[in-house]
Amino acid sequence: MPQAVPEHVQPLLNLRGVTKSYRNGELETQVLRGVDLQVYPGEFVAIMGTSGSGKSTLMNIIGCLDKPTAGQYRFDGQDVSELDRDGLAQLRRAAFGFVFQSYNLLPGVSARENVEMPAIYSAFSAAERRARAEQLLGTLGLAERMDHKPNQLSGGQQQRVSIARALMNGGQIILADEPTGALDTHSGAEVMKLLQQLSDDGHTIVLITHDPDVAKHAHRRIDISDGRIISDPGPKTEAVEHAKPLEETAKLHGDPPFRNELMEGTKTAFRSLSSNIFRTVLTLLGIVIGVASVITMLAIGDGARKEVVDSISAMGSNLLLVRPGGPGQRGGRWSVTTLVPEDVDAINATVPNVLAAIPELTGGQTLRYGNADHSAEVNATSFQFPLARQWPIAHGTFFTEEDQHNYSSVAVLGQSSADALFGSADPLGEYIMVNNVLFQVIGVMSSRGASPMGHDQDDVVFVPHTTGSLRIFGQRHLRNVTVAVDNTELMDATQDAVHQLLLDRHGVEDFQIRNMASLIDTIAETQDTLTWLLGSIAAISLLVGGIGVMNIMLVSVTERTREIGVRMATGARTRHILQQFLIEALVVSALGGLIGVGFGLGAAALVAYVGTPIHYSLLPVVLAFSCAFATGLVFGYLPARKASRLNPVTALATE
Repeated sequence: MPQAVPEHVQPLLNLRGVTKSYRNGELETQVLRGVDLQVYPGEFVAIMGTSGSGKSTLMNIIGCLDKPTAGQYRFDGQDVSELDRDGLAQLRRAAFGFVFQSYNLLPGVSARENVEMPAIYSAFSAAERRARAEQLLGTLGLAERMDHKPNQLSGGQQQRVSIARALMNGGQIILADEPTGALDTHSGAEVMKLLQQLSDDGHTIVLITHDPDVAKHAHRRIDISDGRIISDPGPKTEAVEHAKPLEETAKLHGDPPFRNELMEGTKTAFRSLSSNIFRTVLTLLGIVIGVASVITMLAIGDGARKEVVDSISAMGSNLLLVRPGGPGQRGGRWSVTTLVPEDVDAINATVPNVLAAIPELTGGQTLRYGNADHSAEVNATSFQFPLARQWPIAHGTFFTEEDQHNYSSVAVLGQSSADALFGSADPLGEYIMVNNVLFQVIGVMSSRGASPMGHDQDDVVFVPHTTGSLRIFGQRHLRNVTVAVDNTELMDATQDAVHQLLLDRHGVEDFQIRNMASLIDTIAETQDTLTWLLGSIAAISLLVGGIGVMNIMLVSVTERTREIGVRMATGARTRHILQQFLIEALVVSALGGLIGVGFGLGAAALVAYVGTPIHYSLLPVVLAFSCAFATGLVFGYLPARKASRLNPVTALATE
């Protein structure tokens, strides 16, 4: 018969009618069958049974790693069934310490770091955690071995590390599952001596074993068979009455600051990545290629866009181009005779916000100087051409208003025309023949380069409009009128005013007005579309890299399932596991993003070196890196979520 326990002493562990069943399809297996068990503070209890008797399942329920199918389990008076996953994790962290038969130490870290693990999920600082782990290992005789990894320790030493880990957060209750099962006799005796000492120090010990020699160290032996307790002498009154209180500190049971959680998650992520460098490099490669491709493609696209826009802007983004011929009209008399010089005079005289309106009558002509002939475009225009087109003179002067009124035979050469006719000689003051008419060269324009259509803008000769109209082209009507707008913010209003003036003068809409600012916007939009198309193609490789991250994270979760179980057993909540694997995915993506940014900028520089226009801007870099980071977040979430939702018992049982 169980011995009476004083009424003021309440059981620490109280199980009533606990059952546990597992279902596989329609097949149900009952492992525990109505277990009643009370364990009091300070007891050293051995639960003994053969393999398959249900003793390990009972320990999992006692340790809050698993929940009973039916019945009630109260811990220190609290109904455990009311706790969710995180509540159970918090209870494990605060009250339980696990000692496993197979030790369950993390292979890639030192003994000290293994011992520190439960405190990662408590309010200890890193320094306090380290000091406590060293103190525990020193007490257990491992002061010289604390920096060794598990594979450098004997079985007995590994089990002592496991016991130190169980005590890290206080270890009010030590749950030891076959702690000597994998040890030799001498090491097993040392471990049992340690457990006995812990019992004497006030810890409640629940020992799972099948060995009677091990069970005899306990104050109380409980036999279990086929899911039922078949023998339980009850608690020893003296053991309960002489239980010693354990140390009380809020840091053993408090929650860690969020900053600490992130730091530990990042540290664990780097450790995991460094443990398999080759796989990490392959994973990084997908992100690196994706980010580098996005940056390079966008730089090429932006470069092409900028070159086109700059070329058009060089013609004047403040210009209105008035062309003959009504909308939709082509060829015939209407298309070539609707604009006359008087239209230009009217625009200059009456339309506000006009910097200058200039006539342009152009056509290809043969130029001759000495024995040299050269075909170039002749532009009969106004003395205000340099102002309207923002095209300065490089040498000499442009013709004047007086030259224009006097029908002077003077010419200003473009740079290409000057080079073709005179080479390195100075053309100023020399005479050239245009359409059998002699013109004196009075100036050379600055270099302008190619037009957006690839035409050499410098292969030109400028003459006064009056002279060109009379002596070269033999016509008064204009090819076009160029209107330079003073304030571009009033561009549309000025265009409307010019349109209305010409409509009033002609009585019919026999002209067309092109807004250069609108043309630039349209071309820029087209180039933007092409740029984003290039970027989208490059982003596909980033997507492939993200899939690689998810794949490698799923593999990592599978490989480290037991580690996840150990972390859960030592107090890790759902968010801690989620953070750990999510941070790992983010670290991979962020690291790949940074390397990819470097490679992308380098590749863009190489492309620029071979002559392709490149434009660097911060946006593609930020965009590519942000996409890489978001890729890690999105593709790392599912593996991290899978890890955080693992069942602790299932995870611990994974080989």
